Amino acid sequence: MFSGIIEEFATVTAITHDRDNIDISLTCSFVDQLKIDQSVAHNGVCLTVVKIEGNEYVVTAMKETLERSNLGELKAGDHVNVERSMMMNGRLDGHIVQGHVDQTAVCTDIEDANGSKYFTFSYNFDKEMARRGYFTVDKGSVTVNGVSLTVCNPTDNSFQVAIIPYTFEHTNFHNIEVGTKVNIEFDILGKYIARLKEIG
Repeated sequence: MFSGIIEEFATVTAITHDRDNIDISLTCSFVDQLKIDQSVAHNGVCLTVVKIEGNEYVVTAMKETLERSNLGELKAGDHVNVERSMMMNGRLDGHIVQGHVDQTAVCTDIEDANGSKYFTFSYNFDKEMARRGYFTVDKGSVTVNGVSLTVCNPTDNSFQVAIIPYTFEHTNFHNIEVGTKVNIEFDILGKYIARLKEIG
């Protein structure tokens, strides 16, 4: 489980294909603190550390993960938002993030907000999935590339988020432009409420 508060962005050093899987090699400042079998969120996707060599570590993404996320488009040199699993003895600064990406969205607009920026993202709307809680609500939470954010101006198939300069500089939001594909995870609380209504 994660909070959506990104620690930093890691840099992809290599991509290796193994049948339907890919092994992603990365480097970041806390590699020496990682251990095999540890969970780390990568652009919001929970992946397991399978190898550590020097200042690099390796995680594996399987076919379903690649189909639901943007990890299959990564290449050497790309920046990936990373967060280690949440410690349960501290404050929850973001929101409850599972690391189970629901689908991808595409950036359709970036608007300057006199210091901050508004990013608009559009995603494929499915009425049945929306009935099960896969949607955004005004002032609710959403995770974009692993970043816990507050929704504004949602529609059936789009939403905006406001990005302050610190978040822009310390996550891969600085690489997002119109047309960029991102990973989104809808709020788990909304999914549970929708499910309770469905069975109630």
